Amino acid sequence: MIAFVSGPVAALAPDSAVVEVGGIGMAVQCAPNTLSGLRVGQQTKLATSLVVREDSLTLYGFADDDERQTFELLQTASGVGPRLAQAMLAVHSPDDLRRAVATADEKALTAVPGIGKKGAQKLLLELKDRLGEPLGSMPAARAPQASSWRDQLHAALIGLGYATREADDAVAAVAPQAEAAGGTPQVGQLLKAALQTLNRTR
Repeated sequence: MIAFVSGPVAALAPDSAVVEVGGIGMAVQCAPNTLSGLRVGQQTKLATSLVVREDSLTLYGFADDDERQTFELLQTASGVGPRLAQAMLAVHSPDDLRRAVATADEKALTAVPGIGKKGAQKLLLELKDRLGEPLGSMPAARAPQASSWRDQLHAALIGLGYATREADDAVAAVAPQAEAAGGTPQVGQLLKAALQTLNRTR
């Protein structure tokens, strides 16, 4: 198993990064919150999980070991593959997921694209004894980030090589979509919309 990759960031895309390791470019699938902290040319170290399929080998990257371990534990639940597990971590931090399961917070799970009410109820039952107790004491440990979708999106666009003015314009362009969504906007969806806007203006 590849536990982590470390090296300079060679390239960034909306859902992945390429990290140069010993002269080899390792493609790593990452959630938007992880990608937003990366910059082309800068050193990084990502905790990773290798998902093996009959026709593919996919490396998933995370900001830390806690995210990686949570990603792997989520997949022990029936119906949860790597894509859905990554989507859950894109919306909630590991501790928020532990708290949601510990408190049977169905609404928190249905906030993840791809999880409906019945799916959330099933996950709460299956994950109850697997994720463990929340580590933090604050009931909303990640709440301050909810209002910083602009900062996360802006950082992700800059990391992808866009100029500050282009990033500013793209963030402004998707603001109505974010406000219409209500609650906590999905940065991944906003990033895709922002990239479409930038492609149209180029």
